Amino acid sequence: MTTTTLERIPAAAKPAEVPELRSISLEFSSASEVHAGLEDAVAELIEVAAKDAACGILVTRLHPGRYTVALDESVPFGETYESFAA
Repeated sequence: MTTTTLERIPAAAKPAEVPELRSISLEFSSASEVHAGLEDAVAELIEVAAKDAACGILVTRLHPGRYTVALDESVPFGETYESFAA
């Protein structure tokens, strides 16, 4: 079973000059689902990142089976970084 949540800030809640922040939370019940699930999430955010070319993508492993894939301004445009939560 895979659970995916797309979170976004509503347009009315953000100033016009702040880019729309997006992240996808993923939870996997088996290791065989992780690779394909993360690839799909990254592909989804690549499309979003390409619209303004202002940031890259950060994939964070929160704990086994739980990940966040997010647009991140600390990651250069066109790149995807991986990290592990402490």
